Amino acid sequence: MRVAVTGTPGTGKTTATDALAARAAADDSPSDRLSVGDSTLKIVHLNEVLEDEALYTEVDEDRQSKVADMDALEAWLEGRDDVLIESHLAHHFAADRVAVLRCEPETLETRLTDRGETAAKASENAESEALDVILGEAVDRHGLESVYEIDTTNRTPEEVASALEAVVTGEREPSAGEVDFVGYLA
Repeated sequence: MRVAVTGTPGTGKTTATDALAARAAADDSPSDRLSVGDSTLKIVHLNEVLEDEALYTEVDEDRQSKVADMDALEAWLEGRDDVLIESHLAHHFAADRVAVLRCEPETLETRLTDRGETAAKASENAESEALDVILGEAVDRHGLESVYEIDTTNRTPEEVASALEAVVTGEREPSAGEVDFVGYLA
């Protein structure tokens, strides 16, 4: 099984998957693995792979970010099954289930500026969230039957981790289009 955890930067992907990893560690499992039924998923933080393996084509100075080499990332993921892939890029790759974390744009903007992002980058990401950019890409690539939308705005990391766990175990039904932040753009 391959599960993608994606969403606009600042929606809580890393925090939620780290909370899942902490649960695994509490069960005496390795901290980078998640036990699910009869299988175990390795947690892959794709942005760390991009950085550690230098799988980017250039650095975008205006956005202060690396431009991912999507072909190289896909090649790196090839043959890696039983993984939970966490990244704002995760939905671009083959997956059985895709959890799209969402956050109210004003809250998202605050989260991003609080962690040191520029006001321009935070605003760009908030607009992207309001326009459902990542959700739309995930549905286009994987279909409605494989996408699970999770609003993280007023949830603790542990609550988001529980929602993710329900996606992984199949205890949650697919959902997409239930969260609406377009009013932010008005």
